[in-house]
Amino acid sequence: MDEALALPSEHAVTVALRTQQIIAEESGVANTIDPLGGSFFVEAQTNRIEQQAYDYFRRIEELGGMLPAIEKGFFQSEISDAAYRYQREIDQGIRSIVGVNAYAESTPLRIPLLEMDPAGYQRQISRLETLRAERDNGRVGQTLDRLRLACQGSENTMPFILEAVRAYATLGEIIGVMKVVFGVYEEPNWI
Repeated sequence: MDEALALPSEHAVTVALRTQQIIAEESGVANTIDPLGGSFFVEAQTNRIEQQAYDYFRRIEELGGMLPAIEKGFFQSEISDAAYRYQREIDQGIRSIVGVNAYAESTPLRIPLLEMDPAGYQRQISRLETLRAERDNGRVGQTLDRLRLACQGSENTMPFILEAVRAYATLGEIIGVMKVVFGVYEEPNWI
């Protein structure tokens, strides 16, 4: 409800929780393993989605696989085309979205944003400075070096990342090592 604008407010979290509780407690949907078992509609929709997924897999294979498809901008094009079609359908009333173009309220929606503690940033900076002063910085450097070597090779980097975390390397330090090796991804402009 408001997560796109800020951290979810207590009201938004409560609405989400109550929605789940209504489904679990009042609908009876949780009283059986497969509440829609044998439903022709659900089975037909599942089969349709499965067929469309296989059609996409075939198209990707025809492009030469994942990497060539990415390099040709296939996925970006598909995503932008789908988003454009979706929005056109909403704007033209072909697709109904409750609260947007169907059953919309005439009064403006007021979403109270969760306000962050202004001193929180400074507290976090202080905690980070304390961490860097109290940890074994030599060990941190060694784990980051091993991570860099793993990134330059073909090893699974996850054990090296975990080793750095256990030595109290920060997320910024770990990402910094990976940026040096891999660079920063810049999405190509396909349009």
